Amino acid sequence: MVALATNPSAPASASQLDGQQRQQLGVAALAGDSISGLARQNEVSRKFVYQQKEQAQQALQESFTPPPADEKVLFYLPVTKKWLYGLVLGLLLSCRSSFRGIQELMIDHFGFSISLGTIHNLSARAINQAQDLSAIHYAAPDEIFQSSRPVLVGVDLQSTYCYLLEAAERRDADTWALALLQAQEQGLQLERTVADGGTAIRAGQRMVWPDVPCDYDHFHALQETERLVTFLENRAYRLIGVREMLESKMARARQRGQGREFSARLGRARREETAAIALADEVALLLRWLREDILPPRGPDFATRLALLDWVVEELCQRESQCAHRIAPVRKLLENQRHPLLAYAERLDENLAGLAAEFDVLSDAARAVWNLEWLDTASPRYGLEATGLRGRLGGKFFGLQQAMAGLRAVTFRSSSWVENLNSRLRNYFFLRGQIGSDYLELLQFYFNHHRYQRSAVSSREGKSPAELLTGQRHAHWLALLGYLPASAN
Repeated sequence: MVALATNPSAPASASQLDGQQRQQLGVAALAGDSISGLARQNEVSRKFVYQQKEQAQQALQESFTPPPADEKVLFYLPVTKKWLYGLVLGLLLSCRSSFRGIQELMIDHFGFSISLGTIHNLSARAINQAQDLSAIHYAAPDEIFQSSRPVLVGVDLQSTYCYLLEAAERRDADTWALALLQAQEQGLQLERTVADGGTAIRAGQRMVWPDVPCDYDHFHALQETERLVTFLENRAYRLIGVREMLESKMARARQRGQGREFSARLGRARREETAAIALADEVALLLRWLREDILPPRGPDFATRLALLDWVVEELCQRESQCAHRIAPVRKLLENQRHPLLAYAERLDENLAGLAAEFDVLSDAARAVWNLEWLDTASPRYGLEATGLRGRLGGKFFGLQQAMAGLRAVTFRSSSWVENLNSRLRNYFFLRGQIGSDYLELLQFYFNHHRYQRSAVSSREGKSPAELLTGQRHAHWLALLGYLPASAN
């Protein structure tokens, strides 16, 4: 029997028992002591003793019952100011959060106030400027705009490393030349670039590297041709609609004996419709040849491609009068940029000739193997052509086939990687009216040191552009900035 310590001058009552005394009473009841005895000895009711016993029983049961899965404590973190800054970087770069959103989250979840200036000052400039850029030889420069202010961008076409991400007041040749000179101080020495039709990019590049060619990007050229095809198709559909409307009106007019009222307009509409359909079909076919037979890597030699391109330009010129304001710009683009568009094919001819000499085969055999490698390996055509080439080349076929992988790695005809980077930049820019240099440097660092989780090129999976550029493994991007990630704990 457990008796609770009470004041002998004032008998204990239920209201006067403190928490520890109630706990002792409940434990004694759970231990099997007489309920009546406990009530009598402590001068409380039996009902009160039962209540304490029930509370003690519930407390005991809860202590041995595992919490629900979503309430289970997974781990404890020593939350320091440095840890919070690492979290801010993750929210800013991995989650693309706004500055104001980060401020609100810090206050709501951690009771920690962080200023916008502190977020802005999380910089990666030193790491970016320390990177050796001498391994970059093929690049794609471009421009993107934020609140009407240009941002200069440059990407290595082999490693996808972003060597330039800089806000500028202007986008003239001098600005581009200055940005490239700064990159040159880090070792950048280009052999070839691919860009859109921007004249300032090319002029600035000539100031720094007068002998480095700049090919015309196929992506932008084909984009212009697709716009022309779409416009001509829509115009043809519109004229079909006009003709159908006039036919409907004429049918109703004939019922009233007034059919001649629409005969002249209907005849003209039919002629315009026929001409528009023919023009749309012919231009679409010409530009399809351009897209599928003249510009792709799989195809004939440079001289043949150039002759075919000139023929397409001539055919467009003959049809230009039918829709001059839309056909003329595309025709002029193909005519004026004929050599920059096909410069990669001329270089490809030289590389294939070198492989042909190395393996002691004819140049057309080397090109046949090159064209084979652009086919779907599961297609019947691939099997037929591969069988024929193996019979023709014997043991040299496999050596040539392996050499084509290296040739593909240095054959570029578009600036798609810089366009890819631009599309990712827009996801960060849309939340902000102004883009500071520190923020751009942080983005450049993140894009270069964040590892690809997936990629169409298997060799890039699990690697960052910086690792692809240098061939050396580096620490997690947070660790490089001095903030150890949780995965490293």
